[in-house]
Amino acid sequence: MIIGFAQLSSCHNNNLNIQTAQYAVNGQKLYKIHCQNCHGAKGEGLGKLYPPLTDKNFLSKNRNQLACIIKNGLKGEIVINGETFNQNMPALSTLNDVDIAYILTYVTTHFGDADSTFSQDEVAQSLKDCK
Repeated sequence: MIIGFAQLSSCHNNNLNIQTAQYAVNGQKLYKIHCQNCHGAKGEGLGKLYPPLTDKNFLSKNRNQLACIIKNGLKGEIVINGETFNQNMPALSTLNDVDIAYILTYVTTHFGDADSTFSQDEVAQSLKDCK
């Protein structure tokens, strides 16, 4: 755990606080289990089937919807980095709020170059507000 924390925080924005880095380390483990098969180890996606998770603008503009996408899945077209994707994403309904917060913190700090934590409260509120 300490080695992973050191590696993660040394490879990214030095402004990450300890909580954000801890969330990202936990999120990396969950990402490998639940997301990496489709979205790739580096968030690069899989051709035209599954979108990359590296579109900083998409991640930022849709921050309030990201928890909903993970928890409830996604159907229909989505535009990422100017490319259209239309493959259904299955719901990960068994993940709890903190697991989703961990994954989103990892994705947005590792692939999106953000420097903030998704809190459990933020995820819970986003899930209440799902469209």
